[in-house]
Amino acid sequence: MGLFDRFGKKKGAGERAAEAAEMGAIAADCICEAKETAVKTFDARPFVVNSEAPGWDSISSAFRLLYPDQPDPLHFAPDVPWALGGNDPLDGISVYDGGDYWHFVTYGLSELYGKESENVDVSGFGMEFTLKLAKAGRDDIEREFMSMCGVLQSLARLTCAKGVVFMPWQTIYTGQSNGIDAAGTSPITGFITVPETKIAEMETPNGTVVFTELVGATDAELLAIRGQENGVTQLYTELGTDVTNYDRASLR
Repeated sequence: MGLFDRFGKKKGAGERAAEAAEMGAIAADCICEAKETAVKTFDARPFVVNSEAPGWDSISSAFRLLYPDQPDPLHFAPDVPWALGGNDPLDGISVYDGGDYWHFVTYGLSELYGKESENVDVSGFGMEFTLKLAKAGRDDIEREFMSMCGVLQSLARLTCAKGVVFMPWQTIYTGQSNGIDAAGTSPITGFITVPETKIAEMETPNGTVVFTELVGATDAELLAIRGQENGVTQLYTELGTDVTNYDRASLR
C-alpha cells in the first residue's frame, strides 16, 4: 500500500487523487524548503550517549554493534529543539561510514526519553528513518549531508504535524521535477520505503521501533508503480540495492 493510499481503499478515486496531490505538494514544499535552510539550522555536534534516554541508547547501541569502529559518528542536531518551539522534529541524525555509502539514522520519531504515549507496545510513532547514500560522484559531501538532513526533517515534520506514518513498502511521491540532491540536478525526486536491511525491528524500553529505510526513486518510477499492489516490491527488486544513488538512470 502506498503512502497516499493510507486512508484505505474505500474512498473514491477522486478523493484519493486529491489527497495524493495535497500530500505530494506538502512533501515537495517541505523538501524544497528544507534544502534551502538545512545549512542554517543544522550544526555538526559530538555524539553523546545519554543514560536518561533509553530509547536513544537502544538505537545507538544497535548501530554501534553494526559499526564498532565508529563510536562517535558524525551527528547533526537542530539549534532549537522541537519541544522548545523549533521547526525540526528530529532531535538528531547520525551518519555512519558504510564503505561505499553514508548510512543515516534519525532520532525523534520514537520515544527517546521517558514513555509518554499510552500504547505500551509501540515507541512513539513506532519508527525511525534510515537511508544509505552512495558516496560516488559527490564532491561536496558536507553540502549533501546538510541537504539530506533537511529532507529527513521535512518528512519527520509530516509525521509530527500531520500524523503521516511512514512504514516499509510505501511510496513517497513529491511530484517535483528537481532532484532531492543538494544541487537539485539528480533524477531522484522521491522514495520507496523498505525495511532497513542492516538493523531489524527492535524492542526498546519504550516499545517497538521499526527502521523505515528510504530508497531514492525517480518521478517516472514512482508514477509507474502507483496503484500497483506489488509495485514497490517489484521496483526494489529491479533496483537490486537499497543504496540511494543520485547519479543512476531511471528504470522507467
